[in-house]
Amino acid sequence: MEDEVRKKTGQLKSGIPLLMFQDVEVCFGERQVLQDISFSLYPGEILGVAGESGSGKSTLLKAVSGIPGNSGKVTQGEIRYHGDNLLCLSERSMRQIRGAGIGMIFQDAGSSLCPVRTIGSQIWESMRAHRKVTKGEAKREALELFEKLNFREGERIWDSYPFELSGGMNQRVCIAIAMLGKPEILLADEPTSALDVVVQKQIVEEMLHVRELFGTAILLVSHDIGVVSAMADSVLILKDGRIVEYGTADQVLLFPKMEYTRRLLAAVPRIKRKS
Repeated sequence: MEDEVRKKTGQLKSGIPLLMFQDVEVCFGERQVLQDISFSLYPGEILGVAGESGSGKSTLLKAVSGIPGNSGKVTQGEIRYHGDNLLCLSERSMRQIRGAGIGMIFQDAGSSLCPVRTIGSQIWESMRAHRKVTKGEAKREALELFEKLNFREGERIWDSYPFELSGGMNQRVCIAIAMLGKPEILLADEPTSALDVVVQKQIVEEMLHVRELFGTAILLVSHDIGVVSAMADSVLILKDGRIVEYGTADQVLLFPKMEYTRRLLAAVPRIKRKS
């Protein structure tokens, strides 16, 4: 199945994937949350993971970042980044990878940003976690990135508190913060679900722009098939912690094989695929 996905998406010549799940199982206590999960993510690829609430989508992302939860544990399989098994790395090594190699944006920007600190101070702190940088250097790099991402009034955003910005702008700021480390992979956990339809479209366009600018691979999880349809090169459908369908976006979204996938597609308005 995986070779077919690579062939159809033009990824076969890309060589070694950035990220590989091999027969991964995650348990919370004695309860299996993910079972037999295998897929690959290649440079510049957007892989959309879709499924209903409770299907295991967010747990999959947290397993990559090394934070499956207070009681969650990867009990089987391997998660390889550049060939190294992330499950065998020390916490110190994982901290170096987080942000610099693998960035992450979450569903609720409000919970990711501290309400009593300016955006600029939070950006500086995020950058200092990975390298020595002065506040002036951090501001210059942030404003340059804001301009590339078509932010208006970058200086005002730098000086603003999160409550002074809209929910959509806060989410855009979170994307910018994640990209300041120039990660090869961006993990996106339901990044549009708390936003209205117009702002959702802006966030989708921004993540596509990030891929265009930096060649970033994106692992997107969403219950919204419409968002997945608008972004993904390949699609993985989860149900009860298992993969029920995996293929190119056209294969899965236009010619689904499984009844579960057809039900997901019928539950939301169809979004025109990007060209």
